[in-house]
Amino acid sequence: MNENNFYDLIRHRRSIRAFDSDRTVPEETILRILEAGRLAPTASNRQPVKFHLVKEKKTLEKLHNCYSRDWFHNAPAILILTGRREDAWVRSYDGYNSLEIDAAIMMDHMILAAESEGVSTCWIIAFEPESVKAALELKDDEIPLIMTPLGYFPDGYEKREMPERKSLEELVKRY
Repeated sequence: MNENNFYDLIRHRRSIRAFDSDRTVPEETILRILEAGRLAPTASNRQPVKFHLVKEKKTLEKLHNCYSRDWFHNAPAILILTGRREDAWVRSYDGYNSLEIDAAIMMDHMILAAESEGVSTCWIIAFEPESVKAALELKDDEIPLIMTPLGYFPDGYEKREMPERKSLEELVKRY
């Protein structure tokens, strides 16, 4: 991959809040997106995260209870990442558990892969976890961590401009 293409991909990616409910993502495209998550690094290569791909109407409707935005209800697929704390790496010095970081890295890989495929996404963590657990029939120790819709935005929908970002000078402390 050309280096400029990667940075263009990052600059172009936006959280999309409009989906064409009649246009599904082809299975081969979904498999490439999921593969990007599978290949993502995790602490000590523990790979403590599971991917739940929901495309069935009945389960999608159950998931709508966990996040009430109308645009979310139009997505033809939803990807949810779950994990168990017991499966993640733990730092011996202070007991820090890597589960959320591992999930974030895996989701970021999949979201960037989706963007490269022309598939729209939106990071969602402001959902009701117990509703997700009920919809997916998860075990008590399985934690819903992150979700994103997968779909295409409707004709005529324009991506918004990049929100204001802090400068490197504000973010970087050099030593």
